[in-house]
Amino acid sequence: MDVSILLEYGWVLLLLIGLEGLLAADNALVLAIMVKHLPEEERRRALFYGLAGAFVFRFASLFIISFLVDVWQIQAIGALYLLFIAINHIVRKLYFKNKIQKTDVKEKKKSGFWGTVFKVELADIAFAVDSILAAVAMAMTLPNTNLPEIGGLDGGKFLVIFAGGLIGLVIMRFAANYFVTLLHAKPGLEIAAFAIVGWVGVKLAVLTLGHPDVGVISYEFAHSTEWKLIFYGVLLGIAAAGWFLTKKPDEEQLTDNRDI
Repeated sequence: MDVSILLEYGWVLLLLIGLEGLLAADNALVLAIMVKHLPEEERRRALFYGLAGAFVFRFASLFIISFLVDVWQIQAIGALYLLFIAINHIVRKLYFKNKIQKTDVKEKKKSGFWGTVFKVELADIAFAVDSILAAVAMAMTLPNTNLPEIGGLDGGKFLVIFAGGLIGLVIMRFAANYFVTLLHAKPGLEIAAFAIVGWVGVKLAVLTLGHPDVGVISYEFAHSTEWKLIFYGVLLGIAAAGWFLTKKPDEEQLTDNRDI
């Protein structure tokens, strides 16, 4: 395989690992909150089932999407979905945080063990779709390899997406605490991660508009080096903004106190 292709695949895999790490930390935090009311032994079992479900759902999502990825209607739905979850998360984070903090929330009746496992698995399905759609959108413009197709995708693209998702699961299981700590130290990274998801949605929208059956923009541009440079340049800019422009937790608290 050509060295330039290997470098491009390696670069996309690194980006996927970084994005998967941030999203996996957010997902792990959600799952931890969902199971925290259970006794310790049941909590561990629920998280184990959650991890197993996450693996199954991600692989199933990847395999299903691989057959449909060249259908422009599916690409359009995927682009709209990624843009929706990104905008929804960022708006809720920025505009509703204070309302949530200042509102007395009544204690809800907690679910039993199997009820909690069911909720965890539903969350896993949502996480799997988010993760795989974002990964597929990032890998779609990679050059094809000489590897045999898996599902409906080029073997190289399938493997890089699968590797990114698998590493995301490993992070969720073993390194989530580090990423949660990082998100607490640099809270802007959470917003940046979902802004990147939205930008990946834009990338999928460009692929849709450049699809031969749509033809709003040229197919060549949607797969061009110029568009790749624009996409990765903006992506790195979003990540840098999330890292360098974020407020420290103590500064954020100070600002909140002044607003009271």
